[in-house]
Amino acid sequence: MGTNFPPVDEQLALLRRGAVDLVSEADLQRKLERSRATGKPLAVKAGFDPSSPDLHLGHTVLLRKMAHFQRLGHRVIFLIGDFTGMIGDPTGKKATRPQLTREELLANAETYARQVYKILDRETTVVRFNSEWLAPMGAEGLIRLAGKWTLARMMERDDFRTRWRNEQPISIHELLYPLVQGKDSVEMAKLPDVGCDVELGGHDQIFNLLVGRDLMKEEGLEPQVCLTVPLLVGLDGHEKMSKSLGNAIAVEDPPREVYGKTMSIPDSLMWDWLLLLTDVAASEIEAKKRAVAAAELHPKKVKQELARALVAQFHGAAAAAEAEAEFERIFAAGGVPDEIPETAVAAGTALADLLLGAGLVASKKEAGRLLEQGAVSIDGATATDGRAVLAARDEPYLVKVGKRRFARLRVG
Repeated sequence: MGTNFPPVDEQLALLRRGAVDLVSEADLQRKLERSRATGKPLAVKAGFDPSSPDLHLGHTVLLRKMAHFQRLGHRVIFLIGDFTGMIGDPTGKKATRPQLTREELLANAETYARQVYKILDRETTVVRFNSEWLAPMGAEGLIRLAGKWTLARMMERDDFRTRWRNEQPISIHELLYPLVQGKDSVEMAKLPDVGCDVELGGHDQIFNLLVGRDLMKEEGLEPQVCLTVPLLVGLDGHEKMSKSLGNAIAVEDPPREVYGKTMSIPDSLMWDWLLLLTDVAASEIEAKKRAVAAAELHPKKVKQELARALVAQFHGAAAAAEAEAEFERIFAAGGVPDEIPETAVAAGTALADLLLGAGLVASKKEAGRLLEQGAVSIDGATATDGRAVLAARDEPYLVKVGKRRFARLRVG
């Protein structure tokens, strides 16, 4: 028996943590047993289309599951979808998404590489681009691939079915996406230096992952195990984390932003975040949950532990301690940070545009919502009119948005 891997039951316990779909657990157990017997690690694939340059905590749920496999001694393939990204993943979309150029995708992929190694082990991560096998396929290959699936089967996808029912357009190229993603698994399994024993994805990706499993069976290949993780709920406690919704924490946010934003989440959310974003044992999380319910432990203490863990993960333990000290001094005591970014803005610019330009909000929609809620102040006075214009003056204005976002705006 191989000695490089932990016992299979221990491996399964870690891999099940936070998982939603596992198709099938019997297949995964068999592959893990074979891996131990032969000493050969599993090839674990996860694909990322670099459709935007920033990764947020929602992305790290999947990255952490990849890291779990690495921790157990298996080989992770970080597949960059420079080909599939030009199609645009339709999963969960209510409308056709804009198509990006190859140049835009490669630029975004460079920023991904910088960010993912905050979680993944650089030395044991294999990086591949799916244009390697998809681009040479050509028109004939794409037509033959399309012939392996029917429209009826494709319309089993919830998002396609919903858009069809609501008379929203579905572009033909979107129907190809699950097939070319499945083709990735087929081609990777054929490459001796790559392989594809397991494919990981978000829960909304299960249809695409199963297409790959079926295509592998059709090719006479051992089908991949499909394992999905939950979609992380964002800061608002309702919607999936998304930069466009303004409810995200970016991997590269500064420590005080990561800490402060984490402290702002609803108490009900912190249990899932602890499970999906930290290494705190599930039994310990349940014990803390019972203690909070019995009023034996204050929710703030749990949230502080979560915030420290997240800052430490991306910036180190010292930065986590500094961020916590600053939070207590500023937000608990009502102070102002020592270092506040200053932005020069043109006179005559509407307040909503100023907030967006200073990076205090993610969109004008978010600016309008916060202004309406009275969450914006200028030099300590509440501001509610997004069309208001700040007069030019020598001294910068101190702008505060919510409890933790500050900027000095020099209008001139």
